[in-house]
Amino acid sequence: MSERPVICNQTWIEPELEEKLEAAGTLVTLSEEAPRPELLAALADAEAYLGWDRADAEFFDAGPSLRVVSLPAVGYDNVDVALATRHGVAVCHTPGVLNTAVADLTMTMIFMLARRIPAFRAYAEGGGWAAGDPEPPLGHDVAGQTLGVIGFGRIGREVTRRMQALGMRAIWHDRFDRAPADAPESEFRALDDLLRESDYVSVHTNLDESSRHLLGERELGLMRETAYLVNTARGPIVDQRALAAALHAGAIAGAALDVLEDEPPDADDPIFGAPNVIILPHIGTSTEETRRAMRELAVENLLAVLEGRPPPACVNPEALSGP
Repeated sequence: MSERPVICNQTWIEPELEEKLEAAGTLVTLSEEAPRPELLAALADAEAYLGWDRADAEFFDAGPSLRVVSLPAVGYDNVDVALATRHGVAVCHTPGVLNTAVADLTMTMIFMLARRIPAFRAYAEGGGWAAGDPEPPLGHDVAGQTLGVIGFGRIGREVTRRMQALGMRAIWHDRFDRAPADAPESEFRALDDLLRESDYVSVHTNLDESSRHLLGERELGLMRETAYLVNTARGPIVDQRALAAALHAGAIAGAALDVLEDEPPDADDPIFGAPNVIILPHIGTSTEETRRAMRELAVENLLAVLEGRPPPACVNPEALSGP
């Protein structure tokens, strides 16, 4: 290892954050679009990596001196965490700082579905209102409706608090069945029961092999015809083709998706032709304040590992003691 650790940065950060990295080591900066071979070459002497790229066997083989992979994101499904741990590489992420932004967007999407905002907007802007055409069907109040939260972590609990304050009843499902001490009062359900009971199903779980296509044809078939699905977590948690089919068949009333299985998607993806679907381009954390806080935490995680301090948010703390 060099006297000054090599830090490989592959994401834009503020000049003051860049200065912190430069003070801590030799900074090598790549563009987010850098070809994979260029990244692998840059990892040869690197002890730290800041960015989003796929961290797999090829990645870790290219960076034998790596000590930390710091992601400016809460999700870490692009990292082989088990392999990182075997290599003694800490994997850090940025939970907590994005709760507000994602909860805000989830609430917005629930209201857009409930009040049929896309249909009424199209009616007004498309000339239907001016022409005196019949209005779209009326929407619904959310008060008194049941919200089913899949994934009762920080964001799921925050969404629950907010929607309960507006009169919704909340039930939840997770891998655990006892709510954390700081959780809002709500009831656990097995997944099938949650899907049967909910008027709105909101997805907030992590993506891993156990949650990939967690909601497929069978599960979507358990939902009410009047129910809506909201996903602001990860696209592959939902079988997208099964969802498109369910929407076309009227098996559920609608869906709001901030995430898709493939991003960016193919223009001819069947989900775009489905009725009663709202699609956004993965903007859950897209506020100036939240993205800044995520970059700050990602840099702090990275520096903490290099300096021998416990990082604020580490997925695999067991890796800090080395392979």
